[in-house]
Parts: sequence; C-alpha cells; structure tokens
Amino acid sequence: MADRGTELVSYAPATGEEVWRGEIVDVDEAVSRSRRAWPAWAATGQGQRIEIARRFANEVRTDAEDIATQIAKETGKPLWEARTEVDAVIAKVDISVQAYAERTGRKKHDSALQGTSALRHKPHGVMAVLGPYNFPAHLPNGHMVPAIIAGNTVLLKPSEKTPGVAAALMECWKRCGIPEDVVQVVIGGPNEGKELVAHQGVDGVLFTGSAQAGIAINRKLATNPGKIVALEMGGNNPIVVTNTPLISDACALIIQSAFTTTGQRCTAARRLIVIESMYEPLMAELIPLARKIVVDEPFADPQPFMGPLIDNQAAEGITESFVALMTGGGKPLLPMRRLFPDKPFVTPGIIDTTELPDRPDMELFGPILQVIKVPDLDAGIAEANNTRFGLSASLIGGSPDDYGRFWANTRAGIINWNKPTNGASSSAPFGGIGLSGNHRPAAYYAADYCAYPVASNEIDQPRASIAIGLKD
Repeated sequence: MADRGTELVSYAPATGEEVWRGEIVDVDEAVSRSRRAWPAWAATGQGQRIEIARRFANEVRTDAEDIATQIAKETGKPLWEARTEVDAVIAKVDISVQAYAERTGRKKHDSALQGTSALRHKPHGVMAVLGPYNFPAHLPNGHMVPAIIAGNTVLLKPSEKTPGVAAALMECWKRCGIPEDVVQVVIGGPNEGKELVAHQGVDGVLFTGSAQAGIAINRKLATNPGKIVALEMGGNNPIVVTNTPLISDACALIIQSAFTTTGQRCTAARRLIVIESMYEPLMAELIPLARKIVVDEPFADPQPFMGPLIDNQAAEGITESFVALMTGGGKPLLPMRRLFPDKPFVTPGIIDTTELPDRPDMELFGPILQVIKVPDLDAGIAEANNTRFGLSASLIGGSPDDYGRFWANTRAGIINWNKPTNGASSSAPFGGIGLSGNHRPAAYYAADYCAYPVASNEIDQPRASIAIGLKD
C-alpha cells in the first residue's frame, strides 16, 4: 500500500504489481451523507431491507469469480480459499436474517385494561465498520449485513492493504437497489480510520483487527458510553493434544489450525500443547507433513496450501520473531525460511518453546507454531489458559470426560473438540474474552450490537387515577 497525493494504491503481495487505486475519501463528507440517509432507511420496512440484502447476495453470486480473483490478488491467499470467502459473504445474508428474527424479535403482552407491554428494537444510526486485510470481504460483511438489516447506515473503512475488495463489494450494493449513501466505502489509511472512530456523527464502531488497534479504539471512546463499540480482536490460541491413536488425523488438524491463510487468522493455533506420552509420535508425523506444504502464488497450478504474507514488512516481522524465539532458548523443529528476499513468501515454522522461561504472550500473526510439552491434560489446560487472550481453543484426543473438563476450565469464546481452532461457524456467535474482544460476539450474535431494545407500555386511551396521597 502507498499514498500518492490523494490516492490510495494497493499491490499484490505475490508479485508486487499494482492491483487497485482510488481516491482517498473525505470522512466529514461521508459521515454527513450517511447521517442524511439514515432517517429514511430506518423508516424503511424491515421486509424491504431484507429483500435488498438478498439482492446483494445475488449480485455477489453473479460476480463471485471476479471478487475471488480480487481477493486472491490483493491478499495473496490461494484462489481456492478466496472462493470460500466469497461463498461465506453470500451465505451471511440468510444467516443474518434468521439471527435478526431470533435475537431481536418483537414481543407483545396484552393485559386487558392495563394495555400492552411491547419489546421492539431500533437501529443505532451511522455505523463505522473497520475491516481487516486477511478476510477483506467476509469479516466486514459480517458486521455490515446485520447492521443494514437492522436499519443502520454503514461506512466501511477497509484495510489500506485491501481497498479493491471493498470497492468490488460496493458495486454489488449499488446494483442491488439500496438507496444512495446507505452504504459507503471510506477509502483511506490509518488517519481516516482514526477520524472515523472519533467522529461525533458516528453512532457505532464495529472493528475487526489486532488487539493493539482495538485497545486504542477502546481507549479513545472510553468517555463516550453512548457509542456502541464491538471489538473483534486476535488470539494466542492453544491446540491441546492428549491421548489418541489417530496421529495422522491429529496432525492434519494441527496443520489446518496453524497454517491455513498462512497463519493470518485470528483463530489460528499459535501454541501446540502436547502431553509427554504423545510428543514423540506426534512430532514424527507432524514435521514431515508440514514440510510437504506447498507455498506459492495464489493462481499457481496445482493450487498451493499457503500463499504469501500480506507484505514484506509482515514477512520480516514473522521471521524475526522465529529468530527471537530461538535466541530465547526455543528449539527449532522446522526452521522458517524466507523464500525470496523481495517477496513475502515464508515456509511454516515449528519451534519447541517448552524451556523458554518467559514465553511471549502475543499474537504472532503468521505461520509460526510453538510446541509446549506438558505432563498431563490438567497441565495442558493450565498452559492453554496461560494467556491474556481468549478467542479459540481446541482439544484433540481424549474421552468425553476429558473434553468436559477441558470445556469447563478453558477460557475462550470458541472451544472445539477434534476440530481445528479456526473455521468458526457463522450460525454461532463468534468472539472471545480478555484481549480477544469486549464481550460483543459477532457472527450470529451481531444483531445484538446492531440494534438496541426498546421496552414500551401502551394503551389506546389515557386511563389513570391517583388513589392515595391527595388532599380532600
């Protein structure tokens, strides 16, 4: 990404070629237009809003291959994975409609002469959605569709690394017949993002990204309780392996958890915690399997498992992190390698950090997997909780009783058994605790922060009397 005057330019991580360019948006003007559009949109019938959202899904379906190609170019992820992201964008609409009906349904209770008590929900107003670069279509869409169905107007500020994907989605919104300015894309860099967060004309901030950026947003808005804030941040996620005879399956789950999307997922496994009796047989299969991972550009044939990282800065940072772990006492089991000096391709890295006295509790956003040996499952659970984050955790192997103990005692918003740490379902809430979020889970529960409940007591004619406490 680079700013050139009033333009924003994005580049393909795999090739360095220019992918997209567009003008940086005036935030004040965009917010003003969004505020003017909101009253009419909020007054539009819910059925009509849902119909427009469904037309949007159809437009995305029509442009699916073009959008997937744009995602692959701008993020570097393999084309097969970019296609699954587009599928998730389409599926999000029906899921959001169902979730809105379930989470914000209307209720009425009649009480004869006392009238009616009612529960309904209202939109907040203008919602700023700050999207990440790793899922530039699916993750912001997960905020936008519920917000739009609820009657909010939306300002999408995409990552400055992936603005072209946001522009492609905007074309689909335009064609679906949504009124002008109900949805806008705010092209810009960090300064535009900060301006949008702090703008007094914005009623809500829906953020997906790093803990560092999320904490900065939380701090900035701490004195403004009237603005709804949903923070979807990262994780230092554990995958715990206990007794299982299915070593090959366990290794496949670990590879999927740690290295899908080149490790650039908030739910990626960062720490592999293994009981001692499983350590040797597991490593004997895991390391050779990881060596087989194909790293290549997104349109290579056959398709790779991993593409490049988002840019050279990310590649330099992740390789330096691997070296720092080695320097601190980590034992490299599969050294990470930079494939090209001028392109952000790296191979998966696996390192045993059992003996590190102070393991770093941070989200290393790339294909590094730290292995930690523990004596038993209880020690594994304790180590899984040895983090300020709390997004995702998985247990591989064990009995139903073992999983019951793991589920009850592990601190995370997503807890799986014999499944990867990533790939959470849109039909369930998505969020974490600690530095992973602020208790406003997204996905199926996004409706909760896109509309607020209004309780009413109603009667068609005024009826009241004061029976006590009055003078004769």
